[in-house]
Amino acid sequence: MAALAVVGLAVFVVVPALTGGSQGDATQEVVPGNQVTITIPEGSGAAAVADLLFDNGVIANKSEFLAQVRRTEAESSLKPGAYSLTTGTDLTSIIELLTAGPNASTAQLVIPEGYTLAQIAATVEESLGISASDFTAQAMAANYVGDYAFLADAGDGTLEGYLFPKTYDFSGQSDLTADAVIRAMLDQYQAEVAGIDFSASAAQIQSRYGVTMSEHDIITLASIIEREAGSDEHRADVASVFYNRLSTGMNLQSDATLVYELGRDVTAADLEVDSAYNTYTRAGLTPTPICSPGLASIQAACSPNDTSYYYFFLSGDYSAFSETLAEHEAAIANRPQE
Repeated sequence: MAALAVVGLAVFVVVPALTGGSQGDATQEVVPGNQVTITIPEGSGAAAVADLLFDNGVIANKSEFLAQVRRTEAESSLKPGAYSLTTGTDLTSIIELLTAGPNASTAQLVIPEGYTLAQIAATVEESLGISASDFTAQAMAANYVGDYAFLADAGDGTLEGYLFPKTYDFSGQSDLTADAVIRAMLDQYQAEVAGIDFSASAAQIQSRYGVTMSEHDIITLASIIEREAGSDEHRADVASVFYNRLSTGMNLQSDATLVYELGRDVTAADLEVDSAYNTYTRAGLTPTPICSPGLASIQAACSPNDTSYYYFFLSGDYSAFSETLAEHEAAIANRPQE
């Protein structure tokens, strides 16, 4: 992954949106060859763009830039967004760049907890300009298991569950690839779980519940917890419900697993249709994780609360955990009406 070659200082600037600006006749000496990244906000007029270019040493004189904009009738065509410009570039070329549209990534990737691989791929395309289809095709465990031993149990599947949700900054990196982004996310996963002893957690789970769990299984359950639990305070209790069910051979009965497969809200009829991700009809865990869980969900899957709960109901600020179906049904019936 090549670093961005810069002669001089690389500058990253965002300015408030302006419709006007100072057009003074001040002239400055421009040092040619410096790479500058600027962001033109929505609603910026030509004068605001001139201010931005002048303040960051791209142009020598704002009035000359504005005169050239008028001559080329480009004022209404200047587009907002991030641009990589070279100081000392002639005015005509600068205007051509600014009317063609953004040529630089903002280089920040924000992945919320609970995002699926498909959602991550779409966000990568939107934020970094890397094709979602290329990203998805690259995000296979087989491509990385040689460098990341924790992927051994993922087999030939995707990296669902292992692309850690975080805010990533790729500023200063040119020719960014899907592989580079994926490695950054796998590195982050590795760093985040470094303090977790999965073998010890699996041993404790085996002792308490009689359930055998690999690291991959724990991440799979953590992903279900991520999509089911409304807040951090409930995660360890939700985990206990699922482990209690696994321990007794009861199905997990998670709507979230079907939502993952269907890509929409679940209907009553959906619960009857058997499929690999229907945890109403299938026992045990899903074949893969269903999203990228955050650290709190992973910790909950490793260290569930010791409860006798087999049911939970979470809706807004209302939460109820129950030991029996009758208690569960009563908790739902007695919930506060919105």
